[in-house]
Amino acid sequence: MDADPSVLYRRALGAFATGVAVITAEDSQGPLGLTVNSFTSVSLDPPLVLWCLDEKSDRHHAFADAPRFVVNVLAAEDRQHSERFAWGACRLEHGELDRGQSGAPRLKGALTHLECETRERITLGDHLVIVGEVTAFDSRDGEGLLFFRGQYGRAGSNSV
Repeated sequence: MDADPSVLYRRALGAFATGVAVITAEDSQGPLGLTVNSFTSVSLDPPLVLWCLDEKSDRHHAFADAPRFVVNVLAAEDRQHSERFAWGACRLEHGELDRGQSGAPRLKGALTHLECETRERITLGDHLVIVGEVTAFDSRDGEGLLFFRGQYGRAGSNSV
């Protein structure tokens, strides 16, 4: 019996290892987060990045309308953040929150923070592509969190 083509397609895409990030933004109820692996750099000049938001996400309204957001690239030890913001509670708690130069909410301890102003929103298929211009950033040493074929892994400076 052949499997559902959408399941096979998702499995094929899972063969591409990605980093894991939590996008943070703020709505009228406060700071919230969403785990993504659909993040990529677009341009160095100007500094542009993008990420993709599923139109069925329960947080679609908040992120689709956000004038600014932060890409929080997760460290290898932050798997619990990935899982929490993918499926569970999406509000940032006081102890895990700090503010960047723009005042946007950031996840404490992330490997990298990229503070962005939303520049463009493009609907493609069942996702909204959100393009942001990086206005401030910081990064620290450490291993990154990876996702490959439904499993978490680590990327370090000596892993290549």
